[in-house]
Parts: sequence; C-alpha cells; structure tokens
Amino acid sequence: MAGHSHWAGIKHKKAVIDNKRGKVWSRCSKAIIVAAKLGGGDADTNPRLRLAVADAKSANMPNDTISRAIKKGTGELDGGNVDEVLYEGYGPGGVAVLCDILTDNRNRTAPEIRKAFEVNGGKLGATNCVAYLFERKGLFIFSTESANEEQLMEIALEAGAEDIKRDGDKLEVLCEPDVFSDVSDAFDAAELAPESKDITRIPTNTIELDLAGARKVLKLLDVLDDHDDVQSVSANFDIPDEVMAELSKG
Repeated sequence: MAGHSHWAGIKHKKAVIDNKRGKVWSRCSKAIIVAAKLGGGDADTNPRLRLAVADAKSANMPNDTISRAIKKGTGELDGGNVDEVLYEGYGPGGVAVLCDILTDNRNRTAPEIRKAFEVNGGKLGATNCVAYLFERKGLFIFSTESANEEQLMEIALEAGAEDIKRDGDKLEVLCEPDVFSDVSDAFDAAELAPESKDITRIPTNTIELDLAGARKVLKLLDVLDDHDDVQSVSANFDIPDEVMAELSKG
C-alpha cells in the first residue's frame, strides 16, 4: 500500500507538468468518451462519467470540450472509437505492473508499451499474468494537515468506505468502486478536499525495493505514465522511508 501511495504522490506532482504539455486534456477526453460509451451521456446516472467530468474540470478543461467528448462517446459525433485495454507486465526486480490504457489504435499502442517495458528493464506479459495481485478500490488521499482523522473516519465509514490508513503525513481512505461516488459526495458535503481521488488498483502484497531498485522501477513507471494512452499505472512495490529520503535528494 505504501508503495502505491508513493507513486500516487509522484503522479500528483507530475500532473502539473503534464498539464503544461497538454496531455491531461487528451487523457480526460478519452476517459469521458469511454465512460459515455459504456454508461450513457448523463453524468447524474453514470458515476464513471461523473468522475471523468470532475477530473476534466479539475484540469481546467473547457465545458464545450467536455460536451464534445460526451457526444463522441454516445455516438452523436464522430471520434468515439476508443478502446479500454489492460496491459500487464513485470518491472525491474519482478515488480508487477498494470497499465490501464485508452487507445484509438491498439496496433500502435501495444508495441510502444512493450518497448517502454523492455528499454527500462521490464517485460510486457500475457493477460492475467499479474492482475490477480491487485484489487480495484476507490482511493482518496488526504494530508493530515488538512483533515482530522476522526472526522474523516466518521464521514467515510458512514458513506460506505471500508478502511482508513495513515501513511506518514497522508490519510488514505479505501472503498469499493460501487460506493466511490457516495464517499466522494460525502467529502464534498463536508468540504473536505482530498489531494487525489481515483478508482485504482491496490496491490495485495508488495516487494520492498532498495535504492537502486527503486530508481529503476520509478523510471519505468514514469515512462509508462508519460505515454498519451496510459490512463493510470499500478505496481506492487514498497519503498522504505530511508530509501525515499535518498530518492528525494535527487
């Protein structure tokens, strides 16, 4: 869990950079298209679309761009040919890696992802080679400076969350995907803003990395996360605090 949180924090910082590169809007558009395709264009009755639209708005995506993406997903406009794919593989040290992909061209994306693994000490694997090592969960991350743990626990559990954990100066709230919207709405009503929130994949066990291994794994994840078609990356590693301290030095 700790390893996942370290990566979530790194991705949160990267989002600022990615936004300047214009990549966030592209990812948001694909997420909206697929959500609308699968569950319809009404965000009030489609929780996945509601989350995708909220992410797009937090990235300052214009409303007309959001509307066009929804219409592409529902078939009202052309351009809705986006597929959802899960790529699985191994990183340095045998770390299990999952990539949630949204692509309009599998023949382009697959070799690019395979090359990213191979160049960075990993290997793209077969379907179901590592997926069984992860559980899909809703994850909210709060800073201990911005949220009271007891208040957070009361609100979260009443809304249907299943667990709250402390990881250093962060508080992590876990829930099943089907109550993610309920928990998110409860936090909004209480004016509690998480640093990040997502339906993601949590590892059921982790591999502890030393400094060299951590650098290799983080480099691979950084390359994968930088790919336009990659929506999210999950991996089953843990980085001890002393190793994180060394990494923070550069």
